[in-house]
Amino acid sequence: MAVQALYASAARTATPTAVTINTRRAKGLLIVFDVTAVTSTPSTVVTIDGYDSVSNAYFPILAGAAVATAVRTVYRVGIGLTAVTNLTIADYLPDQVRVTFTHGNANSMTYSASAHLLD
Repeated sequence: MAVQALYASAARTATPTAVTINTRRAKGLLIVFDVTAVTSTPSTVVTIDGYDSVSNAYFPILAGAAVATAVRTVYRVGIGLTAVTNLTIADYLPDQVRVTFTHGNANSMTYSASAHLLD
């Protein structure tokens, strides 16, 4: 299993730049979103999109529910997984995915995020 840091722990008030991950030969992907502090009522949605090199466009794989509290959430993509709405999808990984953490407002949320590629 290979682990890649997507974002170091920091307070954020706006959507950071999306991260592209090369998933070639990986059988599964885990995204760990670890929120450790919130101010007021923040809201962040994690999305995972696949990349199609023929059309040069991204397509949706998984969209999480809005996270608004200090909580650790794990998003999973892979064949043979049991689907769980907004958390887990049983699907193949394309060679490249983009992970986006979209902030719904300017309230502060402290978090880190990592990607785990499963062999």
